[in-house]
Amino acid sequence: MAIIHIVLFQFKDTLSTKEVDDVCQRMLALVDKCVHPKTGKPFIKSHGGGRDNSIEGFQGGFTHGFVYEFETREDRDYYVREDPAHQEFVAGLKDVLAGARVVDFTPGEF
Repeated sequence: MAIIHIVLFQFKDTLSTKEVDDVCQRMLALVDKCVHPKTGKPFIKSHGGGRDNSIEGFQGGFTHGFVYEFETREDRDYYVREDPAHQEFVAGLKDVLAGARVVDFTPGEF
């Protein structure tokens, strides 16, 4: 059953627009860089992301959101815990983020 992986970023105020855009482009590029260890093929089923534009006012300081879909829990777990491209990306976030939130869910499971 599919797993939806939602990531929210709050960038440090010291970053330029260009630096923020670079991080976002690298986040979105993971869809091609992350490959399954057995098949050698990309395993992120779908993805998307961008700058917040909600009018509701509940952002809590988060300015960018990303949604990734994985076919299985195993794929999501590999991505989060082991995928070398994802691990490299995450390691580079410590100097640019003021905050992050991650929520995963299986559609229809309450």
